[in-house]
Amino acid sequence: MDGGELASLGQVSRRVRDIDVAVSWYRDVLGLPHLYTYGDLAFFDLNGTRLFLSAAADGAGESGESVLYFRVEDIHAAHEALTAKGVVFLDTPHLIHRHDSGVEEWMAFFADPDGRTLAVMAQTAPVESSARAS
Repeated sequence: MDGGELASLGQVSRRVRDIDVAVSWYRDVLGLPHLYTYGDLAFFDLNGTRLFLSAAADGAGESGESVLYFRVEDIHAAHEALTAKGVVFLDTPHLIHRHDSGVEEWMAFFADPDGRTLAVMAQTAPVESSARAS
């Protein structure tokens, strides 16, 4: 395995009308483990797959479809392999978020033949300070 294969579904996104109401409902009613909230973005754990909720700018949660985020071991290898197969990416792999632990979240977005958004995502472990010095 070269790290560029789609491994599993890592994240699914949903748009909601009100992020506070949605967080309460998914956490308190459905009992999903709440990972964190940043402004109008909230994340839950679905046994290793993240549910990503975002407040719709126009207040209408119905607009748009869910985005499927495929986990890959090596996002750059996946980007290269899929590009070689004719996939047209909307952007290059880029850093989305750095956790307090130093773990980085990287993503790159593309579309399926019907124009629906898909993404590849990868987490990279923090670089040890001793490794930086060498």
